[in-house]
Amino acid sequence: MALWFPLALMTVAAVFVVLWPLGRTRLAPAADGDVAVYRDQLRELERDRAAGLIGSAEADAARVEISRRLLAAADAQGQAPSVSLAPWRRRFIAVAALVALPVGAVALYLALGFPSLPDQPLAARNNGPENRSIAALVGQVEDRLEHNPQDGRGWEVLGPVYMRLGRFDDAVKARRNALRLLGASPTREGDLGEALVAAANGVVTADAKAAFDRALALDAQDPRAKFFTGVAAQQDGRNDEAATIWRELLAQAPADAPWTNVVRQSLARLETPAAATPAPGPSTADVAAAAEMSPEARAQMVRSMVERLAERLARDGSDLDGWVRLVRAYAVLGDHERASGAAADARRALGGDPAKLRRLEAALTELTRGGSVAGVEGRE
Repeated sequence: MALWFPLALMTVAAVFVVLWPLGRTRLAPAADGDVAVYRDQLRELERDRAAGLIGSAEADAARVEISRRLLAAADAQGQAPSVSLAPWRRRFIAVAALVALPVGAVALYLALGFPSLPDQPLAARNNGPENRSIAALVGQVEDRLEHNPQDGRGWEVLGPVYMRLGRFDDAVKARRNALRLLGASPTREGDLGEALVAAANGVVTADAKAAFDRALALDAQDPRAKFFTGVAAQQDGRNDEAATIWRELLAQAPADAPWTNVVRQSLARLETPAAATPAPGPSTADVAAAAEMSPEARAQMVRSMVERLAERLARDGSDLDGWVRLVRAYAVLGDHERASGAAADARRALGGDPAKLRRLEAALTELTRGGSVAGVEGRE
């Protein structure tokens, strides 16, 4: 009912606007008679001046005043209504304004409006679907999945949203659930691997590599799985293998594939002189081969490689991959004390670069999870 009162006021105002000119039509000044009177006065003034009944100065002053009044009356005559409506017409318009406007307004509102709709608070109106934040929508989906955790489609929809929001651990959970509930496919396996890589700050962990391997087993031409397989090879120090994977991927790529630029950039960084030159220190293959040697031969071979790598990292500690290789080398040789010391040195050296430090922690966590290194996690 609160709405009807302002609507009634607006209707009364509209009726008043229509009726106001009708009431003023007969009140226009009779300007025609004034003009005739002032003209007669000018003619009479000229006669009195000719007869010597009035002086020249007085005649001029009177002429100016009469002329001023004549001009004002002529202006009023031009502004006055030239047409006067008949009384019956004015009455018809008045009745139409009093009846047709209110009735028409009510009919239009009943046809197009919603008089039975209750008032809605401003907060509720501003919370429409187009104005809700992504976080609010995610919260709704999460609430639904909490009551129906077997909704595989819901988990699959939520995974990419988590990735965009930077909630990588949640994305891993969502994509694991989608994979479990909806079944394996190259896309779902690749999605899980990509989320695991993002959660590890760019490191292709063993779990991520396994997901990409499963994707390739389902589709040997899956470009995403191939690319990250090359990334894993590069991170393990197998640059030639990574370059081979990426070249094959580019050779098989469609001409309009949107991901080719990323592959070309990765390959270009790998083929620069700095990247092509192997970094001092043992690779994964070197360490594995050394583990099979006799203790004496292994100690002699590995000591020189590890010392060179440690000396280089002491001069320039910004090489994240070098620190990971050093820790892994000590772990494979069974020197867990030095592995823990190298991990602590790496944390100190990379402490000024939060991104590299996060990647280091992810790599050390993966080594610890695999049983290669003990006592390196969580140290400062």
